Amino acid sequence: MTRRLMLLDTASLYFRAYFGVPDSVRAPDGTPVNAVRGLLDFIARLVQDHRPDDLVACMDFDWRPAWRVELIPTYKAHRVAEEAPQGAGVDQEEVPDTLSPQVPVIDAVLDAVGIARVGSAGYEADDVIGTLAGRATGPVDIVTGDRDLFQLVSDERRARVLYPVKGVGTLQLVDEAALREKYGVDGAGYADLALLRGDPSDGLPGVRGVGEKTAAKLLAAHGDLAGIMAAVDDPGSALTPAQRKRLDEARPYLAVAPKVVKVASDVALPPFDAAVPRAPRDPRAVDALAERWGLGGSLRRLLSTLEE
Repeated sequence: MTRRLMLLDTASLYFRAYFGVPDSVRAPDGTPVNAVRGLLDFIARLVQDHRPDDLVACMDFDWRPAWRVELIPTYKAHRVAEEAPQGAGVDQEEVPDTLSPQVPVIDAVLDAVGIARVGSAGYEADDVIGTLAGRATGPVDIVTGDRDLFQLVSDERRARVLYPVKGVGTLQLVDEAALREKYGVDGAGYADLALLRGDPSDGLPGVRGVGEKTAAKLLAAHGDLAGIMAAVDDPGSALTPAQRKRLDEARPYLAVAPKVVKVASDVALPPFDAAVPRAPRDPRAVDALAERWGLGGSLRRLLSTLEE
């Protein structure tokens, strides 16, 4: 039987929950739990609406991997709150003061409920998602607010992105038709478009003078990044002098950008059970967490939805 897999870009979703749910939502001791409760409500709605057989909360065990920074030092540099000494671990990401304490609570609740929580040292959640999507034998729904994962969209492999427009009640379904309509590329071409265009939010400079529309036109004319660079080397190609000059100047960046922008597909992952849990893995822990953090209706709704 074909199983439908749902992959959650967990940090992307709890960031959205944090900013979408008022911080007046608090535990009995006054600690904000808006991200926790918002995420639980998100997951309940996703399971209710899309009925996955398997569900994995993919985690950032390293939000700014050293191997990506080594290739492009500006990668996510503006988000660094505190840089780790060389060889002493990972940089600390700048996150809102009242969100950081909620992340361990999210981890504990997911574990107690029995939703698989999967990450790998030295890799981002995107890489975990890319690896699991590549291994899947059935349809895959990737839930993320990060456009970088559009590169995994594939009609042939039945992989699509569910992109939250407003909460998760309003999701944009991104398949290859949607990508072609908006960006002029398919899933495989999106990574090349993204690295040519650049992304200030990720510290990717892109190619000077090449925006989204120009990148799409270059890819339509030459197929992929390799084809574009072959055109740069071909005096008879249809590139304008300005395009040829800018792409030529960007060679050092373009030589390393694909490895940074394209998600990994071969991450070593620990064993886990991806099946949607029909009952809590640890009922006592669930009860204790519900009481300690005042998770109330959000946790009840999730458990009720999982049981259906």
